[in-house]
Amino acid sequence: MKKKLIMDIDTGIDDALAIAYAVRSNQFDILGFTTNFGNVPLEIATRNTHFVLEKLGQSTPIYPGSSLPFHKESYDLTVAKHIHGEDGLGNTLKSNEATAVTPDQATEFIIEKLHAYPNEITLLFVGPLTNLAKVIEKDRTAAEKAANIVVMGGAVTVPGNVRPHAEANIFSDPEAAKFVMESGVRITLVGLDVTMQTLLPKKNIDAWYDTGSEVSDFFADISSHYVTAYEEFKPGIGGCGLHDPLAVGVIIDPSFVQTKTMALDVDIDGDTIGITKPTEERKPTIQVCLEVEKERFLQHFLDTLKF
Repeated sequence: MKKKLIMDIDTGIDDALAIAYAVRSNQFDILGFTTNFGNVPLEIATRNTHFVLEKLGQSTPIYPGSSLPFHKESYDLTVAKHIHGEDGLGNTLKSNEATAVTPDQATEFIIEKLHAYPNEITLLFVGPLTNLAKVIEKDRTAAEKAANIVVMGGAVTVPGNVRPHAEANIFSDPEAAKFVMESGVRITLVGLDVTMQTLLPKKNIDAWYDTGSEVSDFFADISSHYVTAYEEFKPGIGGCGLHDPLAVGVIIDPSFVQTKTMALDVDIDGDTIGITKPTEERKPTIQVCLEVEKERFLQHFLDTLKF
């Protein structure tokens, strides 16, 4: 039986790869995608999600979510253009214009589906945790009806990627992350502790070009851009991180990773804003991924995409 899935996303390059992995796995009944600000503004994330799904021949519903951080009325978004390109998809789009969207539809959609299918839906969050925080705040009972909540975010035992101490998704909305971590809702955290070990080698991206299809060329183009960005920060790395795809992989096959149950806290101010750190002040409810079978996961990812 396929797992019911709602995927919350701020579609940049690794998000696009995660969408392709989820769609092509045939493991999921994807009820919808919800979008969030993060790698790009909400409008661009929504447009990019539509674009990627069209490339994959899918017409899954998309519900725009948060354009601002949790409980914030304004926000100066730092877009990761140096990583994901001007358009969020490696500068592959002919135009970077986005049509207007109606924000804050995601919360109601997620809550409605959780009540309709109690203990059947996996929620996957691969951007800032704003939409998840809003769901828990508005209807904790609904959140507790999720079969599983998987989050790509955090750096518990390793350095961050936007600050020495902080990972990008948590840093983008630390207040939301703190609220989620303190809520007691059970989640699986797929952070940099494992995702930085799962590199997509350039040789595999080059092989996608050899297939000659429009879809494989698109994903090769965006992934090549991603590798170039990685090389600027880590010369000779020879690949790019599969952050969001690993979170999908953990849902498909939890044995890809080993976890430790922890309680976590997030700093929301000071020099360590956005840090995800263990605490003994609460009951451990977070399954933190600490080890990954990287080669087995990578092979499964490549076999699933079949480019």
